[in-house]
Amino acid sequence: MEEDPDSFDGIRAHFPLSFGKKTKSKISTESIHNATRRPPTTTTADDSPSSTTTTTAAFPSLSTSSKSWLNSLPKNPKNLATASDDDHVEIGPPRPPPPPPSSDSVGGDDDDVMVGPPRPMPGGGGEEDDDDDEVIIGPPRPPPVDSDSEDELSEEDEQENRHRIPLSNEIVLKGHTKVVSALAIDHSGSRVLSGSYDYSIRMYDFQGMNARLESFRQLEPSEGHQVRSISWSPSSDRFLCVTGSAQAKIYDRDGLTLGEFVKGDMYIRDLKNTKGHITGLTCGEWHPKTKETILTSSEDGSLRIWDVNDFKSQKQVIKPKLARPGRVPVTTCAWDREGKSIAGGIGDGSIQIWSLKPGWGSRPDIYVPNGHSDEITGLKFSSDGRILLSRSFDGSLKVWDLRQMKTALKSFEDLPNHYSQTNVAFSPDEQLFLTGTSVERDSTTGGLLCLFDREKLELVSKVGISPTV
Repeated sequence: MEEDPDSFDGIRAHFPLSFGKKTKSKISTESIHNATRRPPTTTTADDSPSSTTTTTAAFPSLSTSSKSWLNSLPKNPKNLATASDDDHVEIGPPRPPPPPPSSDSVGGDDDDVMVGPPRPMPGGGGEEDDDDDEVIIGPPRPPPVDSDSEDELSEEDEQENRHRIPLSNEIVLKGHTKVVSALAIDHSGSRVLSGSYDYSIRMYDFQGMNARLESFRQLEPSEGHQVRSISWSPSSDRFLCVTGSAQAKIYDRDGLTLGEFVKGDMYIRDLKNTKGHITGLTCGEWHPKTKETILTSSEDGSLRIWDVNDFKSQKQVIKPKLARPGRVPVTTCAWDREGKSIAGGIGDGSIQIWSLKPGWGSRPDIYVPNGHSDEITGLKFSSDGRILLSRSFDGSLKVWDLRQMKTALKSFEDLPNHYSQTNVAFSPDEQLFLTGTSVERDSTTGGLLCLFDREKLELVSKVGISPTV
């Protein structure tokens, strides 16, 4: 007689929903932390004999380490080919061995029951034992370190602790098929946006990310156009996307399109009479204080200030000063921290700064005609309004004092730059600033993140990046 499975539904209803469910294996945060560690650093001599530069070896692609980490996770024995129905899975520490039989084990009230793990075997007093025999409790002691390497490690630790450079761990966020040209982290640090030459934007959420480190959304702002710049609003509820097209876009925090700015009439010669940019954009940045204002630069030779509540026309058009008549692209732009000044990098290598005061116009307040010998790819103001960093195709990074812009305070050379979006950035406390280098042709090593001391104006660390990442 066959049993009807429906007859057990009534019995099953009396059990809790969790009855019969297998407990999910939990991965400790310590194991994740250890799986993402970078290799140790090495110290190499810098150009100056009195200083040393900490160089971090390139971390291999985490595709191999991630696989080994995932393979090391506990698996269900029923899915294994060698498992059977009689397999017994032990959970927790093994049971202690049973007590040895004694002559009084036949019975009696004097039987001792062993509770807990067995005691360690006592050290013998035989002839073969010597004074060096001891019972080791806890983890083994670390191997001895000679004085030279100990001094070297202490110097590295002291330098990293002084600058608080977070180099101990890293993960690789994969997904793009071409060069990653833009990165933006929201102000809470929970979401990351990445833009690429593959025409897409990927959105990552650290709070909801699984072990595969996948993006939760992918966007294609403008078909066939590279993503060149991404910028969050001050409240991180929206972000600005700039591509190689003439129209910037605004998205909400979840990637839904809120609007697209108008394109200007390419047949009008005077750029101030057009409603928008007429050729491809190069850079864009949200106002650091005002949620309704953004700034864009373009290959048409202009900068424009927009109101995000009005996508039909711009608020202000800025035409840079040129050494000779013509149309030279504005390759990058930046706000200062208070949003009271604008900096523009021009295709002829000049740096121009405008102060947003009543009655201001296109005439720059600061004009550096020969800031670089090639196009400028990145500009960054310090929060105190004293320092301006500039990055260029000429392979240099320059530090400028905004109170005296005739000559740069310092110029760091031999920093290869092959991409128009190579930028510069300050650390949170602004004691350091950094930039990236491009991979040379036919090179077997990857690019570098170069970190510099703002006070001493010297290179303090190089972080290697794998060329396959």
